[in-house]
Amino acid sequence: MSYGTALALQQAIYQRLTANATLTVLVGAAIFDAVPPGVTTGTYVALGSEDVREAGDATGQGALHEVTISVVSDASGFATAKEVAVAVSDALEHAPLILARGHLISLTFHRARARRVQDADMRRIDLKFRARVQDSQPTE
Repeated sequence: MSYGTALALQQAIYQRLTANATLTVLVGAAIFDAVPPGVTTGTYVALGSEDVREAGDATGQGALHEVTISVVSDASGFATAKEVAVAVSDALEHAPLILARGHLISLTFHRARARRVQDADMRRIDLKFRARVQDSQPTE
């Protein structure tokens, strides 16, 4: 197994989202690797949790990353959050990301969960993507 491509994958996903014209129209610069402290209003996109498991094969080290991208909105109803979630999905599904280390074999949508955030008038959609990566660093 290799976790060596995790940072490169995160950086490439963030770059892809921040460079996407549709997302820029919908949320402006509100695409975060880490949500700023304090109360965040409006609609934003945030990189979230990641689960990784070994996925090497005869050709080398690899890993399967399950990455969460969250869309959070204080807009009434789910329409705004879903519009942004669709744009995130369109931007990432099968995206030809270039990694600083290793290479992406596949990036696919896996599932989503839409819900109201308790004790707040917020909507949240957590999109899960599966990224299969192969590490380019030789083992020692």
